[in-house]
Amino acid sequence: MASLPLPHTLLGDGPHRVLVVHGWFGDRSAYDRLLPDLDLDAFSYAFVDLRGYGEARDRTGSFTTREGGADLVALADALSWERFSLVGHSMGACVVQRVLAAVPERVRRLVGLNPVPAGGFPMAPEQWELFSGAADLPGNRRAIIDLTTGGIRPAAWLDRMVAQSLARSDAKAFRAWLDSWAGEDFHAEVEGSLLPVRVVVGALDPALNAEVMRQTWLRWYPRAELVELPAAGHYPMEETPLQLIRAMEDFLRASAEQPA
Repeated sequence: MASLPLPHTLLGDGPHRVLVVHGWFGDRSAYDRLLPDLDLDAFSYAFVDLRGYGEARDRTGSFTTREGGADLVALADALSWERFSLVGHSMGACVVQRVLAAVPERVRRLVGLNPVPAGGFPMAPEQWELFSGAADLPGNRRAIIDLTTGGIRPAAWLDRMVAQSLARSDAKAFRAWLDSWAGEDFHAEVEGSLLPVRVVVGALDPALNAEVMRQTWLRWYPRAELVELPAAGHYPMEETPLQLIRAMEDFLRASAEQPA
């Protein structure tokens, strides 16, 4: 028997359909600050919980980007969305690239938000210790969030982000996802794709920064373009939501295709 579609929130009645995927630290509620100001006449959005997160917190699986990509295709099928665009944050950008690799003919446009490249994210031993320990150690999660937002965010905000991450993710799934998004290299499956791609990064993020994007995303996608948000770090949906909406929707709206 086929598994149930991933839990999701549907918003909008627009002809341009968009699957939106969260990152390693949060479920679909990570996008809550965007919801009041999205263009729901132009777009129909599906905000998705991956396995191990949110309403799918107890959903079993391998917790890999390949599995996540297959889950998204299955969700699009369940929604009868033949053509759609993709938005993925951080780890979620690896998942949406798996969708592109699997069904390239169905994808209109792709937006990566502080996105992990399809080549993975190699880490030095001390960095790996910090990230791999984050499944069980809230202090590690807090340190990662602080580091990737420039070390300038209020303590209460960091505490809230950690609390939300702990409440909305399963620790075992969280740890398993790390091995996949950080360790797998599937860039040969997407390299050379002529899909229109926009990469959005926060200037305060020292890890997945503009230079990393130039060496990966912009090399592998000939039609990729880079946008840097000066006041954002790794979580633009929290830090600069209105600027993020413009960067995302202006690009998606530029599609000259007729909706499927």
